[in-house]
Amino acid sequence: MSPRLFCTGLVLTLLPGMASAAELLPPDVPIERAIDHYIDAALKEAKIKPASAADDAALLRRLTLDLNGRIPTPWELDDYLNSKNPGKKTKLVDRLMASPAFVRHQALQFTTFLQAEVPGKKGGQAGGLRDYLQTAFAEKRSWDRIFRELMLPDQSNPKENGASDFLKSRVKDLNRLTIDVSSLFFGVNVSCAQCHDHPHVTDWKQDHFYGMKSFFARTFEKGGFVGERDQGVVKFIPNKGKEKLAKVMFLTGKVVEAPGQVEVPKEKRKKEPPGKTPPAPPKFSLRAKLVELALAPEQRDFFARAMVNRTWHRLFGRGLVMPLDQMHSANPASHPELLQWLARDVVEHEYDLRRLVRGLVLSRAYARSSRWDGEDIPEDKFFAVAQIRALTPMQMAVALRLAGGDPEKMPRTGPELEKYIESVERSAGRLAGMFVQPTDNFQVGVDEAMLFANNENLLKEVFGDGPGSLASRLKQIAEPEKRAELAVRSVLSRPGRSEEIQTLADYLRRRTDRPAAANQQMLWALLASAEFRFNH
Repeated sequence: MSPRLFCTGLVLTLLPGMASAAELLPPDVPIERAIDHYIDAALKEAKIKPASAADDAALLRRLTLDLNGRIPTPWELDDYLNSKNPGKKTKLVDRLMASPAFVRHQALQFTTFLQAEVPGKKGGQAGGLRDYLQTAFAEKRSWDRIFRELMLPDQSNPKENGASDFLKSRVKDLNRLTIDVSSLFFGVNVSCAQCHDHPHVTDWKQDHFYGMKSFFARTFEKGGFVGERDQGVVKFIPNKGKEKLAKVMFLTGKVVEAPGQVEVPKEKRKKEPPGKTPPAPPKFSLRAKLVELALAPEQRDFFARAMVNRTWHRLFGRGLVMPLDQMHSANPASHPELLQWLARDVVEHEYDLRRLVRGLVLSRAYARSSRWDGEDIPEDKFFAVAQIRALTPMQMAVALRLAGGDPEKMPRTGPELEKYIESVERSAGRLAGMFVQPTDNFQVGVDEAMLFANNENLLKEVFGDGPGSLASRLKQIAEPEKRAELAVRSVLSRPGRSEEIQTLADYLRRRTDRPAAANQQMLWALLASAEFRFNH
């Protein structure tokens, strides 16, 4: 590998792992081709033959879940499987990304990401931040603009309403605000440098933590509004020595000379006027300076690489750097040149997240099967086989609603289908609250297993045979094989295999005394399966 440049404390040092800009693929190469070039090269070097491509049904389900947050309808399955168009995958991706459901799903995904949900917490998210993100994604705002609006919310602009929630939810704990901003936007967890220089990573000193904290030292909340004072500093006690004044410093070591670097006792701070009016803006904003530095050519690699890595993780189930908040010299990327190429591409195309997502899902690497037929499965870092990912609470809830619906009542295409999907999403909110937000290496817990076995409301909503339900449609079909085939197509989003159709049909024949209960038991078995619970 060729050396790369890494900036630590304004000193450029050579570290192994990345190519120089001149050695990267040209910038005009399509994203999907660049991905496959670098992934395939690493596989070849490791002498690994990757898994074959996922079949059409699996890829349709994967793309629909990742881009629209739902499973495909039986009609969409039929259309895709029957299509002979060689460009049908690209056409599908463009259709899904043009759907209003794409905006809603991305907004929910980013709300979860920015709220830094506690693992194990149940439910979907709502409120101002999600509303803001939905507006931002609908208007195709760039990621750098969204970052700027989150750090510097215009609380008088209705289109930015809710952006201030990111700061307001953390402003009373500046340590948490510092850690979250560094981790979420720059891929750097500086929490270990809070009490001492990082014991294992030479990049991160106490000066970095308190330097980043200094950008928020003057931020406060008043009357539901976020404000910023003209004065204020951060002091800390280093491992050795006396208390010191923190320099306002970005993660690269770039120091800001800011006016107002004096300590102001609480009793002498300027009091804001009473009432619910936004505080007056400061003469010099440290948060504005943070945004300026983060997006400047000398520092923006942190910002671009962090978003590329998180987007890759969301769609591939593993980041190019793991853990996601440990992007430093001692933890190189699995594919350094690929991460560097994608980060450069994101910057050159003005942080267009839609473009990035489209390129990732059009790659061959994304479309690999999750089934490994060999003996020893390769390490995850090679992306030789697709990772299995648990559905989010909202994905799970919407999937349950769609799987339990009567296909004959579902619109096939166009605006009618979009309206139907949106109505399903609205009705799924309460169901989402029954499931936990999955983390890496997710395992279904006892609570969820008991939920499917004992929750009467869930059983009625999903397995009931009322009007408009799949169960009611199954009652109208006499042949057990046809009932089994419809159940598999509706729930698992694929045609049934002959052996499983025969097994299900045999079961239905044995339960002719209670056909409705037999249908519901068949649906329960399919909906409670691992195949339904995970994106694969």
